[in-house]
Amino acid sequence: ADFDEIYEEEEDEERALEEQLLKYSPDPVVVRGSGHVTVFGLSNKFESEFPSSLTGKVAPEEFKASINRVNSCLKKNLPVNTRRSIEKLLEWENNRLYHKLCLHWRLSKRKCETNNMMEYVILIEFLPKTPIFRPD
Repeated sequence: ADFDEIYEEEEDEERALEEQLLKYSPDPVVVRGSGHVTVFGLSNKFESEFPSSLTGKVAPEEFKASINRVNSCLKKNLPVNTRRSIEKLLEWENNRLYHKLCLHWRLSKRKCETNNMMEYVILIEFLPKTPIFRPD
């Protein structure tokens, strides 16, 4: 029973540390769709212009290559599978490159700026850096 209590305390400390690190993370970068919005609110193309807030975090070429992979995924999939396909692609991109750069890409639903409809955007979140004194 004592062992479980110690484990829970360590877990609480770890969660508190993560929350503290998240407070100091910059706001996520939003990549909006630039094509026509489909029935499901998913754009048929995402803007490949490099956001200035990612300067020094990721190479513009890598960013553009990732967006191009998302756009080609949008072109070849039927609307039923598209969202899931893009989520899988973004998961692969995160594991391949972006988690190492303390970035996390995900598909997020947001309200359109021009009307009351919802649209999907790519949200690029800044992950907190793990402290050096903590093991992997």
